[in-house]
Amino acid sequence: MSLMVEVVRSGFVESRHQARMLTLDAAGSPVAAHGAVHVPASPRSSMKPLQALGMLRGGLGLSGELLALACASHSGEPFHVDGVRKILAGAGLEESALLCPEDYPEDRQVTERGRVFMNCSGKHAAMLATCALNGWPLETYLRPPHPLQRAIRATVEELTGERVAASGVDGCGAPLFFVSMLGVARAFRALALAGADSRERAVFDAMRAHPGWTSGTHRPEAALMRALPGLMVKAGAEGFQAFAFEDGRAGAVKVEDGSGRGRTPLTVAALRSVGLTSPELDALAAQPVLGGGSPVGELRVRLP
Repeated sequence: MSLMVEVVRSGFVESRHQARMLTLDAAGSPVAAHGAVHVPASPRSSMKPLQALGMLRGGLGLSGELLALACASHSGEPFHVDGVRKILAGAGLEESALLCPEDYPEDRQVTERGRVFMNCSGKHAAMLATCALNGWPLETYLRPPHPLQRAIRATVEELTGERVAASGVDGCGAPLFFVSMLGVARAFRALALAGADSRERAVFDAMRAHPGWTSGTHRPEAALMRALPGLMVKAGAEGFQAFAFEDGRAGAVKVEDGSGRGRTPLTVAALRSVGLTSPELDALAAQPVLGGGSPVGELRVRLP
């Protein structure tokens, strides 16, 4: 039997999402390994903390909320948009320099459309700022041969302990690097265990200290981090999510069909597998299924 996220409505299992899970204990030893956790996966935006680290190593001077925003898949709330504009202005750049697609924000209170509202605009603004600092070309910052992208790829390979198995193009237009779930968990663990004054630890601390800046005020990733102080979580598209705790416990999950709705209960199950829990976290374990606006079921994890 495979690892599944079941969608239960009125007592009936309506749907099932097959999933993968890999967790490591504080010593870095595997605890749970379900599915093809050693083969290349598509972490999507779960790689943003490593991309941000590559930028810090290139001289980017962001910290606190703005560094968290550089790692974010944000909701386009006003403070996110203001932060992106602040990163650009600090580098003497205009919004027109962004090469991410135009989009509407996930925050439905804002109805504008533009590149600055796209959920990856914080990362793109930080990439441009890094290029401006180093005198690298701005118009080609998304191309794999660009010095910025070569530096990011080297950072990914160093922290995952793997050669990039394949590369592609992410939804925002930036290069996407395929590595195993084990590699992603290993990389997140390295961020958590780095020295207090290191760039690696700066990324980890910024994200866990400012969860709303890495996702959104009402996003499940932020709720997970608020439920367990010391936890860093980063979601990616197509059902991917990775985490690390301050003592080195780490992991990654992947919903095989790409559904995002199974990520949160799956992540709670992964956290529990390494002994991490809290009352607030328990409340996120079974996401409600609604009928007529009221809960009539739940999403639950069925372990093999």
